[in-house]
Amino acid sequence: MTYEKLLEEAYKKVKQVEGNGERFEIPKVDGHYEGKKTIITNFLQISSHLRRQPEHFQKFLLRELAASGNIDGDRLMLNIKVPRAKIDQKIEQYIKEFVLCKECGKPDTEIKKEDRMAFLHCLACGAKHSIRSKI
Repeated sequence: MTYEKLLEEAYKKVKQVEGNGERFEIPKVDGHYEGKKTIITNFLQISSHLRRQPEHFQKFLLRELAASGNIDGDRLMLNIKVPRAKIDQKIEQYIKEFVLCKECGKPDTEIKKEDRMAFLHCLACGAKHSIRSKI
């Protein structure tokens, strides 16, 4: 068999990747209102997709939305009514600040604390950037 034939066989066996070509897709907020409260039903799914502690993510959202709230199971309950678009915008802001690498733009990062400083350490390119440790 020629190289081209072997290559064709291999391509037939490879699973096709689905999606829009972008590896990192942010899940959209699912939620509803209950009276004056906003309930984000897929909160834990979003925080695990971002690979961040739910408490850190919650603290950021509560501060940015100027709201009080708590985690109830896998939902986040906010004590105010917030439009979905505003929550999505704050999640984008969180991702830019605490998830994406400032060098290579990849989401393969982790937050590491050294002394009293917090750093965003990229596992893909090895870059290290300081981030605000207090939210």
